Amino acid sequence: MGEYAGQGRPPRALRRALAPLALAQFICSFAGSNMNVMINDISRDLDTTVRGVQVAITLFLLVMAALMIPGGKLTDRYGRKRCFTVGLSVYGVGALLSAVSPGLGVLILGNSILEGVGTALLIPPVYILATILFADITSRARAFGVISALGGVGAAAGPLIGGVITSAISWRAAFVFQAVVVLVIIWLSRHIDDPIAPEPTRPFDTRGAILSSVGLVLIVMGILAADDNGWLMLGLLVAGVVVLALFFRSVRAKERAGEEPLLSTSLFRSRTSNLGLVTQNTQWLLLMGTSFVVAAYLQVVRGYDAIQTGVIFTAATGGLLLSSLAAERLAKRHAQRTLVVTGFVVAIVGIVVLLTMVIGSPGAWEFAPGLLLIGLGLGVMLTPSVNIVQSSFGEDRQGEISGLSRSVSNLGSSMGTAIAGTILVAGITATPARAYGLAMVVLAGIAAVGLIASAHLPKSLPPPERVAGERS
Repeated sequence: MGEYAGQGRPPRALRRALAPLALAQFICSFAGSNMNVMINDISRDLDTTVRGVQVAITLFLLVMAALMIPGGKLTDRYGRKRCFTVGLSVYGVGALLSAVSPGLGVLILGNSILEGVGTALLIPPVYILATILFADITSRARAFGVISALGGVGAAAGPLIGGVITSAISWRAAFVFQAVVVLVIIWLSRHIDDPIAPEPTRPFDTRGAILSSVGLVLIVMGILAADDNGWLMLGLLVAGVVVLALFFRSVRAKERAGEEPLLSTSLFRSRTSNLGLVTQNTQWLLLMGTSFVVAAYLQVVRGYDAIQTGVIFTAATGGLLLSSLAAERLAKRHAQRTLVVTGFVVAIVGIVVLLTMVIGSPGAWEFAPGLLLIGLGLGVMLTPSVNIVQSSFGEDRQGEISGLSRSVSNLGSSMGTAIAGTILVAGITATPARAYGLAMVVLAGIAAVGLIASAHLPKSLPPPERVAGERS
């Protein structure tokens, strides 16, 4: 099927395959941000705190990040279509359980655990199938543009859609909405055929999956503990680093023994891919961190309700949608590196504009210019960053790199919420309101790291054969 990718507009079969893939990325991104505008409603209804809701949001993103690499690897063994469908089913059950949750514990089980596990199973197939079905850079940019656009819109419009549903019905109805969308995706995906046969006998590195997941969880939990206990934070971070070191030691041992590890170290021999992964991590950290900080500020400091908060976010949503949908045209005219660098510059300028206009101003419209620039910047670079990483490897390595890529992106999302939330409640500023400004300054500093990494990307992408040839 990939032969159609370079022949202009893809045939109907490929268009039908792209629709559920893009919609799947939309609903998973939506789930990561829509709860930001429900903070007050959920905390009142479930008799919990803002901190409790933040933990639930962060754990959802963390479970995705921790299990994305194993999820990508499972696609090789059980098939992309099967993992996609099973992931959707688990996600749907989690959404319905969240909708009827009587307390924070059940909400965490349904939203953070089940929806997180479902997402880890269904997202790697989205990018693997898009990479295989759309073979050349231009058509792949079109496909990734649609997927990234809906993913970005899901994250940016999550506050608006969630706010409308919460204000009109209830926050619980937002989870029912997710379950309904999942059913639609399952129905649309009936046309998708797995282009590569699964390998049921392919080994799965269970020990590596456990070590990698535990290591990532410990690191993010360490960040979350920063405001409670400095020693606990340090202990969790050190433990996380030790566990990840054991994971890579296990990987090397398997490679020396001629066995297949969860994640081949040869994936990290591509300088281009490594830099692309850094940009992906910082992009999603910036997107989710900004979403959480601005939403919390509007509700806690300004006293806005869910729908008012969501409406303000339309500026970021519109900017992200416009630039993401232009991905194909931009890919034809500009180098991938140019797009990523430009995106970071525009996003950082957007943060500066946001802080400059909002500080000391009681109005709402002052948020629009800064959020618009942040959305435009993120939309410009989301697609090329994905394209850079996925295109660095051949078809035989898409399961591994897709899992790694999505894990790095979702780790960025969870770290963005964790870092921003920790700054907000740490009490390190003269007044609580100033903590929101400090959080945005920190996010801008992290975005600058992404800008530096993107500036070192090559002007043109190396062919996948060169990278695949580096396999050990």
